Amino acid sequence: MTGPGRRSRQPRHLDTGPLAADIGSFRLHLAAEAKSARTIGGYTGAVRWFAAGWLLPQTGRTSWDQVETQDVQRWMVHLLDRYSSAYASIQFRALRQFFKWLAAEEDLPDPMAQLSAPRVAVREVPVFTSAELSDLEHACRGGTFAQRRDAAIIAVFTATGIRLSEMAGIRHHLDDPARNDLDLDRREIRITGKGGTGRTVKIGHQAARALDRYLRARARHPQAWRDRLWLGVNGRGPLTATGIYQLIARRGKQADVAVNPHRFRHHFSHTWLDRGGPEADLMELNGWTSPQMLTRYGASARAARARRTYDRIMEEGP
Repeated sequence: MTGPGRRSRQPRHLDTGPLAADIGSFRLHLAAEAKSARTIGGYTGAVRWFAAGWLLPQTGRTSWDQVETQDVQRWMVHLLDRYSSAYASIQFRALRQFFKWLAAEEDLPDPMAQLSAPRVAVREVPVFTSAELSDLEHACRGGTFAQRRDAAIIAVFTATGIRLSEMAGIRHHLDDPARNDLDLDRREIRITGKGGTGRTVKIGHQAARALDRYLRARARHPQAWRDRLWLGVNGRGPLTATGIYQLIARRGKQADVAVNPHRFRHHFSHTWLDRGGPEADLMELNGWTSPQMLTRYGASARAARARRTYDRIMEEGP
């Protein structure tokens, strides 16, 4: 999100005029590479914004082969003046994928070949305290459908750190193993991650118990036949990612804890690394393909380890 007083981000309606055709071809390329709808939208949206928000009105360029390195640099300066370095970096990386594709496809020079993405300061995201997790758990305590469901969602988020979209996509179908992602005996959940990539994550005994309590309540739900695990109250159908986000925020407000689904991902990664878990295993569990994510999510764990090392080394007697 942008800060107070900052302008909104990409306009909804972008007229890319003569530059639109190649953006459409880039979209087809991404779809053929099995990129997720979110990735396709993010990449093409960044290119469309660059075209409609800068190239056409500021430079008058009407063809992609006219774009120069300075055009991209000036666009980055424009973004950095208005938004965070992290957001500008996202836009940069999307544009880089486009120009890399265009250069290979049309045998054109790549105006971004010698450019580096804006440097993003690693921001330490606060992890949960044991008291905060206890307060969240207490906020869901009870036997109603909503209480059991919300307790299970929070327990799974805490135990796995999976993405919000992955949580919303978990399936449950006892009569069809191919459509059932839960195995409570093994304490495993099959997850569909970015780009449709599947992986299996583990949960602890407490999360398994919370899921079991929810499943018993779910079995009595009017829409229990649906294959999405998380169902709405009052007989409503499956929860969307937005619905899960809202219930987490609601429980956080009830418990007076600042919480969103992504904070659980940071907390899980911190806890894993802080307890000496192997980085390669964390990448597998979190569905990461780039070790750069370890830097982003492991900052708080590194700081905590450094402080403990200080005590061990500097406070030991002679």
